[in-house]
Amino acid sequence: MSWISEKTSEFVYYTWTRQKGVVPIEIAGGEGVWFWDTAGKRYLDFASQVFNANLGHQHPRVVEAIKRQAESLAVAGPKMAYEAKALLGETLARVTPGDLRKSFFCLGGAEANENAVKMARTVTGRQKIITRYRSYHGATLGALALTGDPRRHPFEPLAPGIVRVHDPYCWRCPFGQKVETCHRECVSSIEEIIELEGPESIAAILLEGISGANGVVVGPDDYWPRIRKLCDKYGILLISDEVFTGLGRTGKWFAVDHWNVVPDMITMAKGLGAGHLPLGAVVTSDAIARYYDENPLVGGLTSYAPPICVAAALEAVRACEDERLPEKVAALEPLLMGRLREMRARYPLIGDVRGRGLLGIIELSVPGTNQPLVPFNASAKDMERLAPLVKTFSERGLYITVRWNYVIVAPPLIITQSDLMKGLDMIEEGIAALAPQEVAL
Repeated sequence: MSWISEKTSEFVYYTWTRQKGVVPIEIAGGEGVWFWDTAGKRYLDFASQVFNANLGHQHPRVVEAIKRQAESLAVAGPKMAYEAKALLGETLARVTPGDLRKSFFCLGGAEANENAVKMARTVTGRQKIITRYRSYHGATLGALALTGDPRRHPFEPLAPGIVRVHDPYCWRCPFGQKVETCHRECVSSIEEIIELEGPESIAAILLEGISGANGVVVGPDDYWPRIRKLCDKYGILLISDEVFTGLGRTGKWFAVDHWNVVPDMITMAKGLGAGHLPLGAVVTSDAIARYYDENPLVGGLTSYAPPICVAAALEAVRACEDERLPEKVAALEPLLMGRLREMRARYPLIGDVRGRGLLGIIELSVPGTNQPLVPFNASAKDMERLAPLVKTFSERGLYITVRWNYVIVAPPLIITQSDLMKGLDMIEEGIAALAPQEVAL
């Protein structure tokens, strides 16, 4: 362990892990879809760091925009107007669906989701929020209350008024159905819960466009349209959390665009600053904007639209537009998903593969079943079963997320076909290293 790791371990916390025994990658630099450590070892970034480096490392346009803004205007209070702020709001209005036109800025996805909920509650005068069990909406206490992911468990009880429902998780349907023959109990059960809770008490339904780290759950094609109709029927606002999936990740600007659904609010972060600087946003409908024309917006934060962050985000969205990244991502989807399906056919321990655009998942299952290879919310001891997989990825220089029985594929959107295939080759090497062990069990 070098002095960098020693001092980091002594003075800085690592997130989401026990502090003792952490062996970090000492990152020294990066370019495009690759980064390297202080020893010069190169890694293919198949996780976009924290699913946020959509434009890869050191994107020249974003880096230059940061420099220009820092030199001209580095500090501005929330009530100040300046060029990049005006242009980013206009740009987001152009790429978001329907009449979503006005933005509230913050520094991340958790803040975006919390402010969307605050808006929903004040606009409707109602308090309850419906979310899903296999969801993650952020790490602050308010966002954890919205979250279904077990990362909320150590902090409960959390904020009241959250009602959770089951997901459209077709591979392991909570209602015991098959997608071809089911009656969309994943929707009808929500309507029953709305009626039991009292429609007049429910402000919003908050859903990830496609769930991210909780399994890349892609619902049936009629799922989102049915949820939209349900919200319209009961006067409930619909919020799409696109922190993970927004700004081109799924081959559309936003995941809901796949189903031509216009929510009342979209939240975004991660790819908004492309990992170069933090920024989050809530983009609201005209109706919500009109409400705040006549009523005060009760909310704000000191770091509201910091100029350097806004400039980075503006250039990141412009680069996404100019490079036609949503279209390029859509063109790569058949290659990604086709290769994952080929792996599933070759390796019995791959139970399911799914995804959209450059967001894919391999779900490892006990061969011949849909039972997870390691348990839900697996412990460090449970994860030792996947050690050959993780070791192979590390040795080959593949940086990728392995969580529970999931291998999540989410490279930067700028990836070439050649590098995509190279990463998929390394994934298959890891699966092959794990397969003999599993056959022997």
